[in-house]
Amino acid sequence: MKFDSVVDAIGRTPLVRLRTAAPGVEVYAKLELQNLFAMKDRVARSMLLEARRTGVLREGAPIVESSSGTMALGVALVGTALGHPVHIVTDPRIDAITLAKLRALGCEVHVVAAMTSHGWQSARLEELERLMAGLPGAFWPQQYSNPDNPGAYRLLAEEIEDDLGAVDVLVGSVGSGGSLCGTARALRRTRPGLRVVGVDSVGSVLFGQPDVPGRLQSGLGNSLLPKNLDRRLVDEVHWLNDREAFESTRALAREQQVFGGNTSGSVYRVLMHLAAQAEPGTRIVGILPDRGDRYADTIYDDGFWERKELAALEAREAPDSVPLDRVVRGWSVAALREEPEPPGGHLLFVESNTTGTGMLALSVARRLGFEPVLLTSSPDRYAGLDAAGCRVLVCDTNSQAELRRTIQDTFRRDELAGVTTTSDFYVPAVAGLTTWLGMPGNRADAVAVCRDKALLRERLREHGVAQPGFVAVTDAAEVPAAVASVGLPCVVKPADDSGSNNVLLCHTEEEALAQARAILGIRFNMRGMPTSGTVLVEQYVDAPEFSVEMFTWDGETRCVGITGKSVTGLPHFVEYRHVFPAPLSPGDAAAVEDVVRRAVTAAGITLGATHTEVRLTDGGPVVIEINPRLAGGMIPELVQLATGVQLLEQQVRVAAGLPLEPVRESVRHAGIRFLLADRPGKLAALTGTDEALAIAGVDRVTVTARPGAEVRPPRNAYDRLGHVIAHGDTPEQVTKILAEAVGRTTVVLEGDDATEGHPQ
Repeated sequence: MKFDSVVDAIGRTPLVRLRTAAPGVEVYAKLELQNLFAMKDRVARSMLLEARRTGVLREGAPIVESSSGTMALGVALVGTALGHPVHIVTDPRIDAITLAKLRALGCEVHVVAAMTSHGWQSARLEELERLMAGLPGAFWPQQYSNPDNPGAYRLLAEEIEDDLGAVDVLVGSVGSGGSLCGTARALRRTRPGLRVVGVDSVGSVLFGQPDVPGRLQSGLGNSLLPKNLDRRLVDEVHWLNDREAFESTRALAREQQVFGGNTSGSVYRVLMHLAAQAEPGTRIVGILPDRGDRYADTIYDDGFWERKELAALEAREAPDSVPLDRVVRGWSVAALREEPEPPGGHLLFVESNTTGTGMLALSVARRLGFEPVLLTSSPDRYAGLDAAGCRVLVCDTNSQAELRRTIQDTFRRDELAGVTTTSDFYVPAVAGLTTWLGMPGNRADAVAVCRDKALLRERLREHGVAQPGFVAVTDAAEVPAAVASVGLPCVVKPADDSGSNNVLLCHTEEEALAQARAILGIRFNMRGMPTSGTVLVEQYVDAPEFSVEMFTWDGETRCVGITGKSVTGLPHFVEYRHVFPAPLSPGDAAAVEDVVRRAVTAAGITLGATHTEVRLTDGGPVVIEINPRLAGGMIPELVQLATGVQLLEQQVRVAAGLPLEPVRESVRHAGIRFLLADRPGKLAALTGTDEALAIAGVDRVTVTARPGAEVRPPRNAYDRLGHVIAHGDTPEQVTKILAEAVGRTTVVLEGDDATEGHPQ
């Protein structure tokens, strides 16, 4: 194979079938030791390239890492190849071969003199902190807490699947938690029944044992608990003492001709044990991380054995089965996942919508047993946040690097249940985080297509999905030709905004040109994010509007229902009323559902809620936009009133990797009508809400605007002042109840001489 650089040559390691006496059992070794230096080459490439991509690692900035083995070599390999000065903090246990390689690669090696409170690990970390303080702009990969460590092994999992297909058992050593957890997490996405077996060393704290700093094994085990270790992924753990690990390493060379290190040898012993117990037809894969050249004068040297009195240690032929809380001295095994764990952990929400649904989602997460955490740059943005009972982390949510830093610094990986949002603007950020963390979520490219309506239009055209005629423009000079192409009147709107913001029906070329110039002049949206700088000039589709609520799970996109929508008077397109389910004939409903399912599939959405807006013309439904998130506008509340299905709960379940509940048929109808101002001014009060709530069928009257707020006739969804929610037996009854309730409310502006009735 040909590669452009040594960095590109990392990975694609051999998968070798091992000889075993177990009939009908396939045992394979993934020879990660065949990387240029060892398995951690993958980790270094993943962490350093991602740090460069996100701007955390600047061009030519120093890299500092703590390691006594293969992680040091991986960082040295990739860091120096990319042109960075590399500093390695290590301890006296480092072998001469590794030290020679590091120095040959041009690294500066810092060897600590003595152990501190938590052994060599803490001593190295203390030295690393001192070193970082003197190297401005230096980057520390933090292999123990950086999710790009386990994330590196998604490619390893893909290689295993490409070579083997189905895998029944995965065996791997555990040190930082990266290789076993990252590979297992990726494989379980398609093979949820995968059995995961971890291999640890006696005297390691990873699975609840007391620390023994003087243990001789390296590359697995730990004196500290790494944040990347997700013990929820591991079904059982084996501990080996130094003698057992070293004997197995020699046996691997003698029996399979693989000259490995002690991590490879430990995995080999457990592989052979599991193979002897397995049923015919079982396929077992073990990850062998390191080669044996570093251990020529230790594991493979009889004199070392004598000096360390290794023969005095117990060596078992089979593991003792023990409870997790028993201290072990030799080969032992304990089960970690005898029963499925109940839901729990922190469920992260990146910002929220401001219609009220987002705050409800936080409460739903808590009710389901999760600890909701809102990451936001501005907690004051959200009315009702204090009552939601969630933890709030303030950070720059417009920065993927800052979001990652906050999560990495705050949580262990096994404390996290999922990441989600109820805001259009932050769906791409969530996609990036779920990919980074290996959590349930959609691909970032699919989300990007939905968020940028110009990209979505191109994608739908490629797949033959009905949509309005359109032209995407990035310069006002392109508008006349775009208008000529789509015809007048036309809709001019930003490609990447939300809530009908700056969407305008234009009847002349001059109007379209002015609106396009106004949109192109907006460099940042209301959340402070850079805009795409793209305007859509679209054919105006004068037809009834609907939205379709879909959930995609386990390879199937299911329709929850269709919502009928009403918009304010043109030229703006602000939704002022929703009715669920929409009064559609079975044929029209089926046609709408079919085109939306095809659109969602074309966009590449594979998980969770989508809220797709369509218009139903005489020639059939056409797709206006796909929102890759749960519906806003309190539509989930309408669905619950009509069907009993809690969409917010489904959103939370999907984000945490839990299965959906069955979709239910509607037993009644529900609707919402938004409270709006009919003239500009400063709000003094919105009265009559108690009278509105007293009407039979009205479930809720909510005022979201505060006295003193500037109000105006609606131009976008953010101009709504509140809402009324009601239910009834028919759509007509619901519409009538809503109209009566809204009619009893009054918008009072400062300076009014007398109250005036609500305009709707």
